[in-house]
Amino acid sequence: MQPYGTTPQAPASRRSRRATTVATLTLALALLGTGGTLAPAAQAVAAPAAQAASAGPYDRGPDPTVSLIEASRGPFAISETTVSSLRVTGFGGGTIYYPTSTAEGTFGGIAIAPGYTASRSTMAWLASRLASHGFVVFNIDTLTRSDQPASRGRQLLAALDYLTQESSVANRVDASRLGVAGHSMGGGGTLAAADSRPQLQAAIPLTPWHTTKNWSGVRVPTLVIGAENDVIASVGAHAKPFYNSIPASSEKAYLELNNAGHTAPNVSNTTIAKYSVSWMKRFIDNDTRYEQFLCPAPRVDLNISEYQDTCPHS
Repeated sequence: MQPYGTTPQAPASRRSRRATTVATLTLALALLGTGGTLAPAAQAVAAPAAQAASAGPYDRGPDPTVSLIEASRGPFAISETTVSSLRVTGFGGGTIYYPTSTAEGTFGGIAIAPGYTASRSTMAWLASRLASHGFVVFNIDTLTRSDQPASRGRQLLAALDYLTQESSVANRVDASRLGVAGHSMGGGGTLAAADSRPQLQAAIPLTPWHTTKNWSGVRVPTLVIGAENDVIASVGAHAKPFYNSIPASSEKAYLELNNAGHTAPNVSNTTIAKYSVSWMKRFIDNDTRYEQFLCPAPRVDLNISEYQDTCPHS
């Protein structure tokens, strides 16, 4: 486990990229300090980085700001459709939230699972909020409210398959850009889904619970969100061991909500939304405009009691 406030050692490729960036900035500052302008060679070195962060094929929505990702709704108007449990197999139906605009082409897809004994209503706030930032989000019910994490993981994947192949909005979803999230046992299911389907682009387990502690097989970029005062899935027995077991090469982050309990993800929470939106945009859409909210790592403050990461991201 990394000491508090430190960042795990980045792989060689990231260290090399970071060294190149530092060298470029040093050169630029030196030239500007003499009152001159960047020489053509320096401009040529600096240009690719600026271009890489400016636009990508899956960027959706305006340039992000702190006020945008902290707002109760994102820039996209959304609609919703209910899917009856009688029409599907492998999970309990749910509600699909999706952007009404078709001008941007397809969107990434996300499936979200609730926790033990809970229904999809507990995660509706996050599902609709993510959708308003340019995702098609399937907020599901599980087959039974007592389903264990492994089952919830299979149900998340079944929901993604339905979303991309059979749903009424399948043509709005890019099946190559998918992610999962879930609360409590749904968070454990999120880890299980990521472990069994490495093609996923992002995973966010929220105050996750699972009897399995080792997730060294996970290759999906994963943001683990724990709660400092969680007495049901304590961070020491669940969220932190989960995070520590995921290889750094997979891209990961650990966010601990300050002075929060296990059910914190069941009500609208700006901190959860801010970093969930940023994580999904960065990895499902490969939208590097959102890297600024993840790297450098967020500081410990009134909302965050601990944060670890693998910055900078590949």
